[in-house]
Amino acid sequence: SAQLRARVGPPSYMLVQPLGRRHVAPQLSGSQRSAVKNYQVNERRKRIIAASWRRRVAWIAKSSAFVGAATLLLRSFTVAPSPAPSLASKAPSHVPTQASVDSTRPLDDEFEQSSAVMAYKSIKSVMQKPPQHWVGDGFHVFPVFNHLAFSKELSPWLMFDYAAPKRFEPTRQKLGVGQHPHRGFETITIAFQGEVEHGDSVGNKDVIGPGDVQWMTAGRGIIHEEFHSREFAKKGGTFEMCQLWLNLPAKHKMHAPRYQPILSSAIPVAVMSPKGFANPDEKNVVKVIAGNFEGTKGAAETFTPVDLWDMQFESSDAPFEFRVPDGHNTIVFVRRGEISIGPEGGEKIVGSQGVALMNPAGTTLRLVPKEKGTQVLLLGGEPLDEPIAARGPFVMNTNEELYQAMVDFQSGRMGS
Repeated sequence: SAQLRARVGPPSYMLVQPLGRRHVAPQLSGSQRSAVKNYQVNERRKRIIAASWRRRVAWIAKSSAFVGAATLLLRSFTVAPSPAPSLASKAPSHVPTQASVDSTRPLDDEFEQSSAVMAYKSIKSVMQKPPQHWVGDGFHVFPVFNHLAFSKELSPWLMFDYAAPKRFEPTRQKLGVGQHPHRGFETITIAFQGEVEHGDSVGNKDVIGPGDVQWMTAGRGIIHEEFHSREFAKKGGTFEMCQLWLNLPAKHKMHAPRYQPILSSAIPVAVMSPKGFANPDEKNVVKVIAGNFEGTKGAAETFTPVDLWDMQFESSDAPFEFRVPDGHNTIVFVRRGEISIGPEGGEKIVGSQGVALMNPAGTTLRLVPKEKGTQVLLLGGEPLDEPIAARGPFVMNTNEELYQAMVDFQSGRMGS
């Protein structure tokens, strides 16, 4: 690129005009200065991107048999400078139009997206296992999000209760939570062991078992109840589940209630491979409940871009890397086992029932299972840039909307 600059010569705006013994830069109009600034910024971006790609392809050339192809790629990323904006005249016709400036962006964006593939999400915070509490008499849960629940730091996710494996003796009692209302968000219940029975005011009745998911949109309002299933209560056994609350954007908060029963058999499963392994190991699997995992689309319908992955690792001390959207919040919960998470050199350890909150910037998530049989739940999503007003079973945008929700429930106008 230095040889090309020498051959082409500097842009006209860099030339100085002799005036006796003094040298002064040409006087430019405001529009011309703007054109020059845009030109300089674009040239600098192109040089940085080209240098980055030359380094990558040089590494490929050293470690690959395809040296000839790599050399051609290296040549293709030697970028000549663009023609400088003409400043010979002050007429507006010599200033680049917005269309001509925009015409360079698709190429730059393509390079930036390719370069961003290896931009790792760093760790924002790690929260250790919080104390448990009872929800009703059937769910002994860890409030996973702890003090960050209902905050913008986790958006669009609001709350996360995890009931770790617990033995329940046979009983004729209904263990769980009786009728209660919701408005303005969605609840996602995942059964890992045991069975959960659901009933609501719009006529849905269902039982979910191991691996099944119940995705309920409260929307404008629903009244429901949830218990251990009658069959499970009668027999007793080990019970494990979680419930997530997912916010709805303001425009969908008054959507009609909706219920998605998602059986385990209907959830797409993808195979994961540790970094550096050519063939995936079928023992490392991810169930894509929602969103997209390396091209595998999740089972649930969502109102905003959301990822919900149930991951199981049988390989230990091997790094796994996953593509995740830049700008999205990413939350990694360890159900069982232990992981190291974060870019190499910046990792942190997260143990059972701990959670890692990642910084939104970056497109690659790196984690290393430290034990065989490690199980992880990944939650991701595009943040909602909206205020959160939450009280009890209602999540709206303003206190006035919360008050109206309470009035509607107390007057019997909620639940249909």
